[in-house]
Amino acid sequence: MKLDLLFPVYILLFTFFIDEDPVTRRTFAEVQKERQEQAKHTVLINCPPNVNENKFLKYLSQHGQITRHFFYEGYGAHAVVEFLDRESIESLRSATSLPTVENECILPFKSRLFTLKSDSALGNVPVPCHRQTALPINELIQKLCKAQNIEEQAYALLEEYQLTDENIRLRFLVSSLIKDIATAYFPEATVNPYGSTVNSFGKLGCDLDLFLDLDDIQKRIAVKTTGPFATEYLIKRVPSARVATQRILSVIGECIDNFGPGCTGVQKILNARCPLVRFSHQPAGLQCDLTSDNRIALRSSELLYIYGCFDHRLRALVFTLRCWARVHGITSAIPGAWITNFSLTMMILFFLQKRSPPVIPTLDHLKGLAGKEDKHIIDGHDCSFVSNLNRIKPSQNSEALDVLLGEFFEFYGNFDFSKNCIDIRKGKEQNKPEVCPLYIRNPFEQTLNVSKNVNQSQLDRFVALARESAWIMQEQISQSVHKENTAWGLGTLLLPSVFQGIGKIKKKRKRGPASDRIKSLLDSLKTNGKAR
Repeated sequence: MKLDLLFPVYILLFTFFIDEDPVTRRTFAEVQKERQEQAKHTVLINCPPNVNENKFLKYLSQHGQITRHFFYEGYGAHAVVEFLDRESIESLRSATSLPTVENECILPFKSRLFTLKSDSALGNVPVPCHRQTALPINELIQKLCKAQNIEEQAYALLEEYQLTDENIRLRFLVSSLIKDIATAYFPEATVNPYGSTVNSFGKLGCDLDLFLDLDDIQKRIAVKTTGPFATEYLIKRVPSARVATQRILSVIGECIDNFGPGCTGVQKILNARCPLVRFSHQPAGLQCDLTSDNRIALRSSELLYIYGCFDHRLRALVFTLRCWARVHGITSAIPGAWITNFSLTMMILFFLQKRSPPVIPTLDHLKGLAGKEDKHIIDGHDCSFVSNLNRIKPSQNSEALDVLLGEFFEFYGNFDFSKNCIDIRKGKEQNKPEVCPLYIRNPFEQTLNVSKNVNQSQLDRFVALARESAWIMQEQISQSVHKENTAWGLGTLLLPSVFQGIGKIKKKRKRGPASDRIKSLLDSLKTNGKAR
């Protein structure tokens, strides 16, 4: 694929997040419904690594028409197979036997996970597998060096890091498999992904957040009266909704631990602010968090989806800045005083709202466009905003992506964090309501600070890195010629050595040409890559 064609390919290949034709843009709910239906028709099969693909598909086709399949590597080769009809899955189940084991006893929970057994249907070469993890940073930098400009680099990074169609299908399948377990106790319950899996900003390898929804059960009960009598269910009562959530998750967690095939490392974290069950789905290679009392997070997922679909520059900018932040230790996978990905995304949205003209609208503007069907009040918080993308007027801002990236660094390198808070609902600076290093107002729970965990040293380090990055971006944009095999543009921003010591020392850095500062490290990365 030619790098100068990356942008149009990005538009064409990833329509599961963004539709090219605004008239055909689907709502968040429509996309989720389609994914959930696909998952209901899908099975996951553990295969021998050299399985003959044609024989494999011919065997499965005995049970019904296959509409989609792909292979991936994760604790062995696996195939995700979608049938046209759900009856095909029942046909496959009827032809599947329980395993025979010696000196052990099986728990006969029959899920949609299967193991293919065959010695005669093996091929000569392994089946082609879809990648489920992001490129290592050194390989990414080398790939970025081949682009023609910084904008192409950003879209190349997006293409390498964003969730693929196959990975999203796998995630919805895992969600559907967990629902199969939950409905053993609560037949009308649903389990839906939220967070990075569905908000259009998920990176390959990110966790899978799941929401166990029991609220709809009460809504579906239609009261029918016959004569003078009425009946109601005799059910257990508990002191509060939190206690109910804890008990439900405790039971579901036990079921996942004891009966969920491939589910390992189950932890019940029930005393957290938002109780959850954490586990690893080994066949899918996913770390999962299951909650049942986080409905506002579902609205946050849809809001980010709306923003991600609104302007194609936003996702490329967010992925680039998240990568930059992770490389330099601004964000971390370990809980602590670091800025989180969500907080960083809020900062990016706020910056784009501050451009003239704005790149994206404020949350209050989206609320003003909401119809009756968009009204959502959750625990007293107004979470309403328009769901139909066609109601939102396109942005009049036409700034190039590299300009926006440089301006982001300039904006926060000079932002008065000591006085002002960040609020995407209003899209303008406001006085901080309390003393803390960084205050980012929760878009829905307006009294909460989503960056309360960030300490002063981490904020100072972010500001110092932003200022240094702003200078490097100015230097890179001004260079029209780039040496072959030399890091430039985003490649320069993503090399840790360029920023070594930033935020730790007060001494002024001696600035030489960026290409000279990073050339030796790029050569080292290449050497290490060949040695692996």
